Amino acid sequence: MTRDVTSVSPEDTVRRAAQLMKELDIGAVPVCDGPKLVGMLTDRDITIRSSAEGQAPETTRVGDVMSTEVRTCYATQSVEEVLAEMGDEQIRRVPVVDQQSHSLVGIVSLGDIATKHAATTDKALGEISAPGA
Repeated sequence: MTRDVTSVSPEDTVRRAAQLMKELDIGAVPVCDGPKLVGMLTDRDITIRSSAEGQAPETTRVGDVMSTEVRTCYATQSVEEVLAEMGDEQIRRVPVVDQQSHSLVGIVSLGDIATKHAATTDKALGEISAPGA
């Protein structure tokens, strides 16, 4: 997992989040209220929930367009468990939270796993990439 994760606040503007995503060359950013994970904001969230609705990025808050139902994992979980969840939910990134406080401690991506556990990613990649129902 990547431990040094940049996040945004629900009070930040969509423009600020988009600029950060551009600067870091990422397509998703965790949304935290203090240390606690409260959502994820993806480039798709910005496009579908903000831009397509004609909302102004300078005034629209991240909290208004972020995804709030976020699948998370714990640092103690096995790679196989996390990959199974990623495959079941067709997601490529999973925030890693502390078991007690639920504060953000990192993020794991399919790319992270693929570079270190190539043999275990084949099935998950097929499930994640399968067309949705």
